[in-house]
Amino acid sequence: MAVLHGPLAIDFEQLWKEGMLDWHGNMPERMKNDALEEAFWAQSMQKKSYKQTDAHAVPIYEKIRQYIPQGASCLEMGPGWGNYTFPLRKDVSKLTLVDGSKSVLNYLQQYFNEDNAVNFVHAKWEEADIEQHDIVIGVNCYYRIYEMNKALLKMNNHAKKRAIIGLTTGPIQPHYDILAKEYGYKIKYPRRDYIEIVNMLYQLGIYADCEMLPLERVYYYDSYEALYEAQSKKILTTPFDLHHVKEVLGRFVTEEEGKIVYRHQFYAAIISWEPVNLYE
Repeated sequence: MAVLHGPLAIDFEQLWKEGMLDWHGNMPERMKNDALEEAFWAQSMQKKSYKQTDAHAVPIYEKIRQYIPQGASCLEMGPGWGNYTFPLRKDVSKLTLVDGSKSVLNYLQQYFNEDNAVNFVHAKWEEADIEQHDIVIGVNCYYRIYEMNKALLKMNNHAKKRAIIGLTTGPIQPHYDILAKEYGYKIKYPRRDYIEIVNMLYQLGIYADCEMLPLERVYYYDSYEALYEAQSKKILTTPFDLHHVKEVLGRFVTEEEGKIVYRHQFYAAIISWEPVNLYE
């Protein structure tokens, strides 16, 4: 790795590692306990209906799709419940799914039982023994990866044509910013973000493209009590004044067809690059 000077003389991987810690400086149990992580995914898969995916994944995949040549082979990291797996299968000739959760792979396997072009690898990305594919892609699957530089290098080295990272990102719900600025509350802001990955790649000698895709998140509530409970969880200051929360949220919520609705903007970062030979 080159010696860097100025603002980028920061160890961005170390910042990433620090961002994995909770607000008390401890590593959350789910980050280090594989059994607990598996239990989370087992429970999540049980709640899914037939090929249920997230609405915001549709525009994200449309942006990603431009980087996938026709007939390519593709390796997907951390497919989860298939937000990108199902559309990928329509566009690629071969698809390999790598996930540390057996529950995830079992859930997806039921949809590809008779498809010999879809392969399943039960392993953490860092430990997976896999061959190169034309495309290596992973969206929102990096939260448990501690040694990010190694993980990024593995993506680079296993991609023949392109490596693609997708990461949904802030800003935090806008009422939290107002609570911080106008009332002085401490807020549980995100600890890690896409920009650290862009800078880690840069420090590895990889000059990645990064495109920001604006999206909208919509929350629906049956009662104001449910709204106030859900939208105060990121307040670290205790105790806080519920009247402040009510007043600030009132600036953003609407009532539509008997539901209380809160909309706010967020983004997806699409980071991609052609694989680089870093050993020349």
